[in-house]
Amino acid sequence: MVNFVGAGCGAPDLITVRGMKLLEKADLVIYAGSLVNPELLDYAGENCEILNSAYMTLDEVISAIEKAESEGKMTVRLHTGDPCLYGAIREQMDKLDALGISYEICPGVSSFCGVAAALKAEYTLPDVSQTVIITRMAGRTPVPDRESIASLAAHGSTMVIFLSTGMLKELSSELIKGGYSADTPAAIVYKASWEDEKVCRCNISSLAETAAENGITKTALIAIGGFLGDDYALSKLYDKTFETGFRKAVK
Repeated sequence: MVNFVGAGCGAPDLITVRGMKLLEKADLVIYAGSLVNPELLDYAGENCEILNSAYMTLDEVISAIEKAESEGKMTVRLHTGDPCLYGAIREQMDKLDALGISYEICPGVSSFCGVAAALKAEYTLPDVSQTVIITRMAGRTPVPDRESIASLAAHGSTMVIFLSTGMLKELSSELIKGGYSADTPAAIVYKASWEDEKVCRCNISSLAETAAENGITKTALIAIGGFLGDDYALSKLYDKTFETGFRKAVK
């Protein structure tokens, strides 16, 4: 059996209980060494074999899993955050399907959740935004034209942007081109939930300057939108004049 496990956004105690227990039982752990906190490997057993996929190709990862399967061993494929976001797991699962190897997925705490916690923010504020767009700038991995930053920015909703810290001048330009004002609140969050987490608040026009001033070149997410401001409406959920299935409205 292979278990794809979300490692969480960084702090070793932010892995799920299920993920931790799978690590404890694993005979082989293949972890994304460029992003996963190595402290998580402390959950693995003393005799567990550990491989760093940062130095491996897809075929090498699958070969290691296939070998473990032939020996009756359980593999944990440890991905950063939640594997469903930029985890490159589909290609691995397709290979395992072709080999007849069973697998399951254990979700994790995505870094976009860690960013909100670091900012002490709520992405979906009434009268501000009820939509969160998770995306990235086009780089070596292309982005469909219909999902360009400018076209998504036209919605004016909350945006959380992955894998784009090295392209912040271009990102600012695309966001403004799409309709955000240059003074729209923004934040750069470096390594959310790690011990060396850094939160830098700015606006769209100063993203590149802020990153340079703080020595941030990678491993950061960019958050954009009015949710970082102070103007919003109160939720109807706790409004005394709003009737629910659990309480009567107060007139």
